[in-house]
Formats: sequence, C-alpha cells, structure tokens
Amino acid sequence: ATNRPETLDPALMRPGRFDRHVLVDRPDYKGREQILKVHAAKIKLGEDVHLGRIAKLTPGFVGADLANLVNEAALLAARKDKKAVTMSDFEEGIERVVAGLEKPTRIIDEEEKRRVAYHECGHALIACSLPNTDPVHKISIIPRGFGALGYTLQRPEDDRHLVTQTELEHRICTLLGGIAAEEIVFQETSTGAQNDLERATDIARRMVTEFGMSPKMGRVNLRESNTSPFLGTATPRASGDAHSEATRRDVDLEIKRIIDECMETAADVLTRRREVLEHMTRDLIDVEVMNAEQLDAILALYKTGPQLKPGTFVGKSTVNDENASESNEAASDTESGATGSA
Repeated sequence: ATNRPETLDPALMRPGRFDRHVLVDRPDYKGREQILKVHAAKIKLGEDVHLGRIAKLTPGFVGADLANLVNEAALLAARKDKKAVTMSDFEEGIERVVAGLEKPTRIIDEEEKRRVAYHECGHALIACSLPNTDPVHKISIIPRGFGALGYTLQRPEDDRHLVTQTELEHRICTLLGGIAAEEIVFQETSTGAQNDLERATDIARRMVTEFGMSPKMGRVNLRESNTSPFLGTATPRASGDAHSEATRRDVDLEIKRIIDECMETAADVLTRRREVLEHMTRDLIDVEVMNAEQLDAILALYKTGPQLKPGTFVGKSTVNDENASESNEAASDTESGATGSA
C-alpha cells in the first residue's frame, strides 16, 4: 500500500504485475458514522450522543482521525469523572483534533487579547454575512495548539464534492476577514494573519492555475506537475520551466487581483456592519468562548446590511435578509476548518 503512487517505478505497474488497484478514499458521511460506531462500541455513551451528528461535523476526517476523536472524548469524560461520554465531550474533542489543545494558562496582554478578539470576530462576521460559507460553530480567544491565540471554528454540514467560484471567493473573504477587521479598528495588521494569508493565497492560486477561474488566463490548467523526482521522473513542468516568464507574471497578477478584490469585499462588509462587529467583540472579550447560539442572539439584534445576503447552509449562524466543476480532490483540499490568529 502507498499514498504516493506517483513515486512508484512504472515497471511495477505493467500489466500482469499489479492488475488490481484498490483506492481507499476518505470516508463519506455514512462511512464516518460506521467507523464511529466501531470505535464508540468500546466506551459508554451518554443518552445525548448522536453519532450521525458527529459524522456530519467531521467531513474530511479519515479513520485515524475518528479513532483519535473517540479517544479524546473518552479522556475528557474521564478527567471530569463522568460515568459516560457525552455530546459535549465529542464536540470538545473535535476542537482538539482540528484546532489543537486548549492552553488557558497562557497569559495574553489585554491589548493583544482585544486585537485577537477583533480578528476572530472579523472572520465570523464575514462568514455570517456572505452566502455560500460554512456555518460558524464557535469563536474562541483562548490560546490553542502551537502559537494560535484564537480561532473561529467552521464546519460544513454535509460532504462537498464540488465547489463553485463564488464559494471559493467567499472562503477567501472569510479568511481575510480578520486582517480587514484589524485594519479597520487599529489601522494596521499583525503577524497573526500569517496562516490566513497562506490559505487565502493557496485558494487563489489554485483558482487561477488549476480551476480555470481567471478571465485573463482563460479556461486552462497551468498547474506545475506534482511528479516526484524521487525515481528520476521529473519533467520540465516539474522543474518550473513549463511556462514563460510572462505567463508566470500574469498568474501572480491574477492571484493578487483575486486577493485584493476579496479583501475589498471583506472590508466593505465589516465597515457596513461595524456596530455588529463591536458588539460581537465586546461579548467575546467577556466570555472568551462564543458558541453558535450566542452568535445567533447577537446577529438577531441587527438587520443584514445593504446588498448582503445571509448564508445558505442549514444550521448556519445568520439573520434574515431585508428583502427576504471541480474534482473531489479540489473540494476536500479547500475545505474550511479552524481559522485562527497566531
């Protein structure tokens, strides 16, 4: 078995040697539910646990991730001296797998805490203001993992196999929401936006070079080859010589155009909804962790701004509006998760 078939010697793959190829892909919703049943059989579950709901919250998880999730939930329940593992333990376990271990003992300066709160609320407000974005499940300014000072947890409600150009653009807008919030409030950004910029740039690059979503470049695939030179199979495209300097420059300009346009959209949304941003930030600083219900309660106090529409996914944190083809790989690679500030 291998997860790098491109590195195999072509001689091994000739007819008569390995005639049957078995692809073990990421499990879908039903597959995740069945895997969870196997691992959960070893522990005592509370009456409120719904494995189907957990399966819906874990798109993109493989078997090892789900096994880790069940173990994390069991450990959390044991530390709290519970007789059974509850749904809240699983939800916290998902956060640990996605965003890392919570570190409440890490001391953060009050001004830094305020900046992180604005940053995370910027992500969440953009996600709740634009259509075609994944639901916001939680916002936190409690440090987690290695260097993350806060995070906004988004999880899709269903498995996605195709993502449209608009959806990708709105994902970029959401990633840039934290930077936009910092610029609006503090008139400058911080190093906490590093991961957001990396992810946003990666999506924009794939839109231009792989998905044919650039009017200037046209419906072409300009991706550099993923062929590994491990067995001497490198090609001119793999070495970066497949495209002219002018083409590479145009690609860079198109990536920058997409990022700039999405940044402008994010800044416009936050400027129009500044009052909501301030309210969210004040409450987040007080409670440090805000769930979807608390977020909904704040959003319900305000109307959606002009020309903005609420999100379209079931269970998404949103308010009523005033007026009331990629591959499977591409969809999974651009999937939303925890958006954090370092």
